[in-house]
Amino acid sequence: MRTTILFRQAALAAGLFLLVGAARQAHAQAPGSGGPTPTDPQPTDVPLDGGASLLLAGSLAYGVRQLRQRRRK
Repeated sequence: MRTTILFRQAALAAGLFLLVGAARQAHAQAPGSGGPTPTDPQPTDVPLDGGASLLLAGSLAYGVRQLRQRRRK
């Protein structure tokens, strides 16, 4: 019972820490502070690196594993 209470308190502290961290990142940019403007000739490129391909490969492997487990049952 004591470990359950400690686990709940740790989870609550971690959640609050993440919430405060996310709130600090959510501040809006001031006008004219250097972001892309509507008159830019080309849109900003999206940086897709190896992380997106690893996420796709992992989800594909998980889906194949789930299909194989369903067939065995």
